[in-house]
Amino acid sequence: MALALSARGIAVHGLELSRPMAEQLLAKPGADAVRIAIGDMTSERVLGGPFTLVYLVANTIMNVTTQDNQLAVFGNAAWHLEPGGCFVVQVIVPRLRRVPPGEAGRVLRFDPGHVGIETFDDPAGQIAWSRHWVEVDGRLIRHAAPYRYVWPSELDLMPRITGFRLQERWAGWDRAPFTSGSLSHVSVFEKLP
Repeated sequence: MALALSARGIAVHGLELSRPMAEQLLAKPGADAVRIAIGDMTSERVLGGPFTLVYLVANTIMNVTTQDNQLAVFGNAAWHLEPGGCFVVQVIVPRLRRVPPGEAGRVLRFDPGHVGIETFDDPAGQIAWSRHWVEVDGRLIRHAAPYRYVWPSELDLMPRITGFRLQERWAGWDRAPFTSGSLSHVSVFEKLP
């Protein structure tokens, strides 16, 4: 996303927790125009603002595994934005209804070379785990990570606490209407003056 925006002439400042991930981005063509800071999105300040847009895509908000820290992400986004600026969050809608009764998880993916399982380990704390086994160059690589799922209604409360209002919500980037059956959403929150 950063490279696509930069290619359109938009000045992009990024924040990345993982130095190796930042190095992968910076190795790509056009990345020299993107300024990257290494730090935690709950608290790290990026110089160069205030900005008109802050975004979290690909379920990134769920990588923050407590409600307080997810709220801190909204507060940090507000710190970076000018009044009227937008915070865009793209995230899935939790799929608890897809878990069979009496079961703690579900198969996300079952393909040759990739098996993925999602378990709902702490429904009260909204903590789930995503576990994957992927074949890479003839080796089986295992990756597991916790995440904190967040409901759309909860995402509406966090911005109100931190000085935003919901401007728009769509089911996806194509701006299809968001409904109770939507599997994901793109939410645009405007920073209040």
